[in-house]
Amino acid sequence: MPGVAGRMSTVIKAKISKLLDRAEDPGETLDYSYQKQIELLQNVKKGIADVVTSKKRLQLQTKKLEGDVVKLDTQARQALSQNREDLARVALERKTLIQTELQSLDQQVTELEGQQEKLTESEKKLRAKIEQFRTKKEVIKAQYSAAEAQVKIGEAATGVGEEMADVGLAMQRAVDKTENMRARADAVEELEAAGTFEDLTQLGSGEDDIDRELKTLTTSGAVDDELAKMKAELGSGGAPPAIEPGTAEGAAKEDSP
Repeated sequence: MPGVAGRMSTVIKAKISKLLDRAEDPGETLDYSYQKQIELLQNVKKGIADVVTSKKRLQLQTKKLEGDVVKLDTQARQALSQNREDLARVALERKTLIQTELQSLDQQVTELEGQQEKLTESEKKLRAKIEQFRTKKEVIKAQYSAAEAQVKIGEAATGVGEEMADVGLAMQRAVDKTENMRARADAVEELEAAGTFEDLTQLGSGEDDIDRELKTLTTSGAVDDELAKMKAELGSGGAPPAIEPGTAEGAAKEDSP
């Protein structure tokens, strides 16, 4: 549809214009414009040289024809002096033709001189204009470089530049990862203190938490009973029970010095 096609064309042109604007360097553009003007000035100078060359060629031809006119005039006089009117007439006819050609050449030389003057004047004006453009070009380039440097410094200081934005994002990701790791470490420490994690050495023993708690209570009760019994024996003044030979306790006592 024409509407869709027109819209697509506008969007594409806008995208291309944006890309070109981003890629365009004002300094390079000004230098290119200056170079094109220099080329134009060179073409004007070449045109002036061509006009001068043509004028010189016509002037040489004019000089030769003027010599021919003098020669024919002399020949006509000599022919008349010898009663050769017919030869004198031919010489004068040729002289007349050459004089007509000389008038045409003079007109052409005059026109070429006019063109030369116009081109020379145009070359002077163009040269002055190019010189003004060169001066202005250098000023604009210097101003653009200063503004560009100021923008980069400002972006670096405020962190709004693309590179600084990337650095800021990387730093923020590092901070987030550090905070997550610290939170995880605190959580592990808290769960470990609460006894949530089981001892890995007890895995596969077939005991659960209740079994281990009951076993601890039983062992503690047996120790308490044995300790109470020893206290009772020592408190009544009775001697410790004799260790019978052949038992583990007796063998240990015999081995001792």
